Amino acid sequence: MDPSAQKPSLISRIYALAALTALVLAVATLAYLLVNQILVLIGAIAALLVAVFAAWTALINRGVRRAVSLGVAVLALAGSVLLLGAKGFVGVGIVVSLTVASALAARAAIGRHRPLGLGEALPPGMVAVGRADRPVLLLNPLSGGGTVEHTDLQAQARKRGIRTVVLGERDNLRGIAEREITAGASAIGVAGGDGSQALVADVARRHNVAFVCVPAGTFNHFALDLGLDRQDPVAALDAFGPAVERRIDLGIVNDRVFVNNASMGAYATIVQSEDYRAMKFATTAGMLPDLIGADTTGFDLHFVGPQDEAFSAADVVLVANNPYAVVTPVGLGTRPSLDTGELGLFALRARAQDPPVVRHAVLTWSAAEFRVDSSATVAVGLDGEAIQLEPPLVFRTLHRALRVRQARHSVAPVALGHAPGVRQTAVALLRLVVGRPAWSSAARAAGVTPPRPS
Repeated sequence: MDPSAQKPSLISRIYALAALTALVLAVATLAYLLVNQILVLIGAIAALLVAVFAAWTALINRGVRRAVSLGVAVLALAGSVLLLGAKGFVGVGIVVSLTVASALAARAAIGRHRPLGLGEALPPGMVAVGRADRPVLLLNPLSGGGTVEHTDLQAQARKRGIRTVVLGERDNLRGIAEREITAGASAIGVAGGDGSQALVADVARRHNVAFVCVPAGTFNHFALDLGLDRQDPVAALDAFGPAVERRIDLGIVNDRVFVNNASMGAYATIVQSEDYRAMKFATTAGMLPDLIGADTTGFDLHFVGPQDEAFSAADVVLVANNPYAVVTPVGLGTRPSLDTGELGLFALRARAQDPPVVRHAVLTWSAAEFRVDSSATVAVGLDGEAIQLEPPLVFRTLHRALRVRQARHSVAPVALGHAPGVRQTAVALLRLVVGRPAWSSAARAAGVTPPRPS
């Protein structure tokens, strides 16, 4: 049975109704403000834009220019608040709050974290699997500020009959993963951050052994896009029992595999600093003027853009393992799918002294391969880890190279595929409210892909 054809649950219908109600109230409040305070709103928005521009100018400069820009930002922000007044400020706050509430409710209604019920059919590409007969879990006790210890993850794994290996500070994670698989592990997982996930996933895919992600790092972006609850690493252990399995893509640059993304340019250079982890903001503010200030020329990164145009410099270049959904209500900042066979590409360069490039300040596109050339070693932030790579950097996707096991309760029957836009989401919510499936065959014919596990 097609999972998208099943009748929605009561909780999904309630969330859908809440999302639509909040959206209608937000639009009504905004209309009221526009009718009664249009000039005030225009002035406040203009002042806010000045504040944002001045704050950015302060961030990328030093000395007198930074101080003056910061002062302008504070004055402009204060002016925006004063223009709005108490009534306008409350009105704007209501619009923003209702919009956020609507997006969150929409995501809860049709998003990626609704559990797959026992009676529901598996989405395409997924198969049911039995308990792993020789499961192994590698535990990084230093990740995520001690998540492994705080959640008593080793004891919880042992209760489930999972062999555990606690990593030491100097242990070779890749070597240990190779050893465990060679010794007969039928499924291998790692409790750690995204860097650890990438290393073990690479070993697992080389041996065609099923992989289990246990989120125990700081951000756990990979776990988020798999549909796991990042706040509950213990629940992820259920993937070693009766579960579901699917294949996903991995990204690779030269000989290094990544699960999330690789960043070059300003961010990648900043994370190379030894002070970054302890003092992120102070380190960033101290380094940015030298990296992307008015007197800099951009990073020596040569690449070809989406229209086959050649670029010789950029401030940021990001290569993702599958494209990100940036502005959809149920997929904000996440990857709708992890098996498209394509890299998500993003490049940023916007400098007032270089008008021809300003037309291409922000570029987003996708491709199966991507190459970056440079005249020197390139600093790369690979899944958040600071490394240096010799050019050329050749990025590829390893399509459906990794077998991933997940607990059934972590899989949404209509988790995101190609993330729908605002209009498609509103239609889906209306269908849920009246008790119909969110995604119809007519919607598919119109080019809307029902969300699926990512």
